[in-house]
Amino acid sequence: MQDTFIKAYPKLLRPSVVVAGLWLAHGDEPLLSQWLIDALRPHWRAQNYAIKRIELISVKSWQEVLSELGSQSLFDDASALIVTGNHKPDKAVIAELERFAVEAQAGTHGHSVLWLTPKQDKRSQSSKWFAPFAQYGNVIDCNLYNEQQRQQLLQIQAQKFGLRLSQEAWQLLMSHTEHHLLSAYQTLWRLSYLFAPQLMAPHEDTETAGDFAQPTNTVALDITDLQAALVSDAQFSVFDLSDAMLAGNSAQVAKIIFQLKATDEPTTLVLWAISKDMRQIIQLMDGQDPQTLGIWRSKQGLYQQACRRQSKTQTAEWPALLYRCDQAIKGLVRQPAWELLLQAALELAGKRLFTV
Repeated sequence: MQDTFIKAYPKLLRPSVVVAGLWLAHGDEPLLSQWLIDALRPHWRAQNYAIKRIELISVKSWQEVLSELGSQSLFDDASALIVTGNHKPDKAVIAELERFAVEAQAGTHGHSVLWLTPKQDKRSQSSKWFAPFAQYGNVIDCNLYNEQQRQQLLQIQAQKFGLRLSQEAWQLLMSHTEHHLLSAYQTLWRLSYLFAPQLMAPHEDTETAGDFAQPTNTVALDITDLQAALVSDAQFSVFDLSDAMLAGNSAQVAKIIFQLKATDEPTTLVLWAISKDMRQIIQLMDGQDPQTLGIWRSKQGLYQQACRRQSKTQTAEWPALLYRCDQAIKGLVRQPAWELLLQAALELAGKRLFTV
């Protein structure tokens, strides 16, 4: 059976999963492989598996895998082997793995083999060594192909942490972490300690059942909660910057930018605030309704004021300026990121540093 990680992972979080047999996880995102192990580990423990790691340093290392599967323990019901390395099994080992998988399906034994490999292309997947895993085992594609899949996985992790983020909060989180899966996951982890430290419900039935426990309820976080958690020791926040930009107070904008820079406020967070306001101003000038855009009633007057200061000729240059800011933050251009962020913030406030 072959499946994508996004489809297989939620199933593995359920209390009842058959783990015996062959498993192959291939991909270039290490965090997904670790999440797969974390999802399987409670099932291994619940079924009294002896868990062991084996690294393939050559083709001969597969003999160690087969030998381990053939050994019997007086204390464990079965073995779960986590195999790493990219050395493909030879013809003899392939035959043994196929026999192992068929016997696992028949219930002859309960052993489990999880092989973690780099991403396998279509040519590799048509090779003979791949066949036992695809025909008799479980093949999981541990790759992410779009941002929607990334957010879906992070939403699952947020739920496990007892958190529920608003759409705006998700946008801020992804922008702040530069769409990096590990950084976003670590941020969710920290948020759980701040907002939901006591939500995991204890389970009364067995010792291992707690591994599958889900929070009995969740804490809803909006953009204000997330921004407060991400903000450093700055005297000003990006919300203060937004108010100053929309009000056209260029002196205050410069003051806030310099303070945010001095206190090492993340440049990604500042860019997110500027780009969000620029995008909404462009949409308002195109005739869209402020309520539809999610603009708070208390700030609609500021946005309308900002719209009156701009022309469509000026706002047409904003996407290119935001793109340069993003490149500077990533170190792809020489111009300092804070210099470009100041320019963008002042542009929004109606103060142009440069004229074309």
